[in-house]
Amino acid sequence: MDYAFTYAESFPIDTEVQYPYTAKDGTCSVPSAKGVTVGSYTDVTANSPSELQKAVAQQPVSVAIEADQASFQLYNGGVISKNCGTNLDHGVLVVGYGTDATLGDYWKLKNSWGGSWGESGFFRVARTAETGPGMCGLQSEPSYPTI
Repeated sequence: MDYAFTYAESFPIDTEVQYPYTAKDGTCSVPSAKGVTVGSYTDVTANSPSELQKAVAQQPVSVAIEADQASFQLYNGGVISKNCGTNLDHGVLVVGYGTDATLGDYWKLKNSWGGSWGESGFFRVARTAETGPGMCGLQSEPSYPTI
């Protein structure tokens, strides 16, 4: 995500309203140059669930995850708690965290595959207090932009 934030420091990025995701092949349009420009970005301490939680309490945080496993590809609800790996290959957004009475602590994330995927475009991943990459590797490279 840091490369994308660096790019957006110089070139405005269209908003979802300006350039909506269509979930189909097509022709890309030229950006409007009226979008959002990133001022800078902050890397959250890697492999630290407490630092990630502090950051998410203030704003959404971009993270990389491994998304090529069946637990993610076939996700349609619940909390992913195993079999998703840590070979980072997909960017998503941590938007919150919580606790399910049955499934335990989780991170709530937004995917980019549209509202028909997962829980209306969102998904939940198990959250632990352990340092390290975390479930699906999401604690490995967290960062967020400032606008």
